Amino acid sequence: MIKKVLSEAEERMKKATEALQADLRGIRTGRASPALVERLRVNYYGTLTNLAELAAIAAPEPQLLTIRPWDPSALKEIERAILQSDLGLTPTSDGKIIRLAVPPLTEERRRELSKVVDKRVEEARVAVRNCRRDGLEQLKKLEKDKQISEDEFFAAKEDLQKLTDKYIEQVDRIGAAKEQEIMEL
Repeated sequence: MIKKVLSEAEERMKKATEALQADLRGIRTGRASPALVERLRVNYYGTLTNLAELAAIAAPEPQLLTIRPWDPSALKEIERAILQSDLGLTPTSDGKIIRLAVPPLTEERRRELSKVVDKRVEEARVAVRNCRRDGLEQLKKLEKDKQISEDEFFAAKEDLQKLTDKYIEQVDRIGAAKEQEIMEL
């Protein structure tokens, strides 16, 4: 019973850190990366669809992204989605392909992006702590129902805290790496 509760909590904590990593890939640094726009939501025939599902995205140069839609009629909607996003990039189109020039970040923009990273890291920490809370509630219920002893409860509680500390540290490392990447000139 205890192992099941701990493994479920660990699985949810792992998903929270993976979600953070995926989220931070979309925050731009000084160089072009297809991950910047892959998860951008485009209104495609009335359905919000990820850009990666609608087009081939490439970074032929360090400061340039190219987006080649498989359906040329989606070009305008892709441009609109890019303009409405918080990327701060302006698309240029020749009717078949969209080019996104990724300018170097200004110091002010770097600070803004750093704050965004801090916010997302804090959200991930909260998610990990919520997993701990849920696991603790399950353990308390098991103890209350006399399925585990008080000693087993306290041992499991310590194990749950160790898991939480491990994943909080991992979240902090991910955030620090992204901040360093943003602040790099």
